[in-house]
Amino acid sequence: MYRKTEIIKNEELSIVPIQEKQFYEDVREILLQARELAYKNASSIMTQAYWHVGERIVEQELLGKERSKYGSYLIKNLSKELSDEFGTGFSVANLKNCRQFYLTFPQDSYGYRMMKKVPWSHLRNIMRISDEDERNFYLDEVANENWSVRELERNIKSGYYKRMLSTQLPNTENKKLEFVKDPFVLEFMGVKQNDGHFESDIEKAIITNLQKFLLEMGKGFSFVGRQMRICTETTDFYIDLVFYNYILKCFVLIDLKNTKLTHQDIGQMDMYVRMFDDLKRTEDDNPTIGIIFCTDKDETMVKYSVLHENQQIFASKYMIVLPTVEELKRELERNQLIYNKD
Repeated sequence: MYRKTEIIKNEELSIVPIQEKQFYEDVREILLQARELAYKNASSIMTQAYWHVGERIVEQELLGKERSKYGSYLIKNLSKELSDEFGTGFSVANLKNCRQFYLTFPQDSYGYRMMKKVPWSHLRNIMRISDEDERNFYLDEVANENWSVRELERNIKSGYYKRMLSTQLPNTENKKLEFVKDPFVLEFMGVKQNDGHFESDIEKAIITNLQKFLLEMGKGFSFVGRQMRICTETTDFYIDLVFYNYILKCFVLIDLKNTKLTHQDIGQMDMYVRMFDDLKRTEDDNPTIGIIFCTDKDETMVKYSVLHENQQIFASKYMIVLPTVEELKRELERNQLIYNKD
């Protein structure tokens, strides 16, 4: 009898600590969630406060609009007053940000409505974009994709919005175009502009920087393999890079070229896509997409080849340095010219 009681007690002692550990974890999780929610709410409240500070600065500036340099004088004195009472965080630069924030996102704007979803650190970058459609695009991407500040800065600098816009065909509902940029910017690979690099060098650089490459590719991409073999009865073929997009629910094949796009490149990718659909695609997958990465492409070839109206094959220029605004503008105009020609 004594032994039986002792065994029961020992069993209870061994169970209780496990139950208590879970209990502690549950309480801890409740508090962590509450802290995170409180932080988000506090951040949102401060963002709204910055907007109202900007509003008040603009109102006060209007009162002294006839006085020379009144705005600069006003912000400098306000910074001194606030810093004395509230400490750091109210520098002249930050107060100018508040002013621009109010002027960029008036109360009836989309940016004002997104204020609770986009952190102040991101808004400071977005509000410097002059085009409203582009600003709204980045507001949505930050809110939906949880971009870090660094990701946002890089995408703005590399013209992410303009590169997506350059692929949009008029009068089409092809959702795949939302996932194909032109050009792709691969400045993170460490390959110099004038190097006589081989396609294998580009492939190796992409694999080495795979996480950054996936961010450049966009939403929903996961890596499947490199030099993937597809076999017919008589021949083996090797595809440079294969990805899967879980949003489009399809495979994405990438063929790397270190030269200008040729007709042979287009024919080869067309064959790869057809073979992959026949040999690898399952019933649950949508038709495979093929993207040819090339250093340049000819308008006539794009217009009079399978690329022009094909819903599955695309050719994108890649750049290994960050493009300038003028370069992106020229690419956008050139691609629009290609697609608008009859």
